[in-house]
Amino acid sequence: MASRPLHPNLFREDAVAGPALLAANCQACSRLHFPATEACPWCGGESCSQREVGRLGRLHLWTVVTTAPPGYHGPVPYGFGTVEIDEGLRVVTRLCESDPAKLMQRQRLRLVLESVGHDQDGTEIMTWAYATLADLEPT
Repeated sequence: MASRPLHPNLFREDAVAGPALLAANCQACSRLHFPATEACPWCGGESCSQREVGRLGRLHLWTVVTTAPPGYHGPVPYGFGTVEIDEGLRVVTRLCESDPAKLMQRQRLRLVLESVGHDQDGTEIMTWAYATLADLEPT
């Protein structure tokens, strides 16, 4: 079945390394930002290069969404929070775990891609999310 990203240029999937977020690295101030843009939101520099980041991170803040927001057709409940990725950025993201009792501060997480529904033509829509390492272990 065909799939497409929720929005272009947010993430990339590599068959060997796995998925990565696409951030931008400013050539003027050396700071990262996500999502990637040509201009730096920190210093206004206009020479930013794209860089893969975010394969691993640690949970910073979290909650659970129990009611679908307007226009959302994916599954509920779902976890939602802020993850501090290893490269130092904090990203707002979906979490694969929807039980807040199974989440804890500084918990190690890995980036994954997951479906959030289908287009009108049946194409699966993919987004990024973070899964606990326990969620990724085979049972």
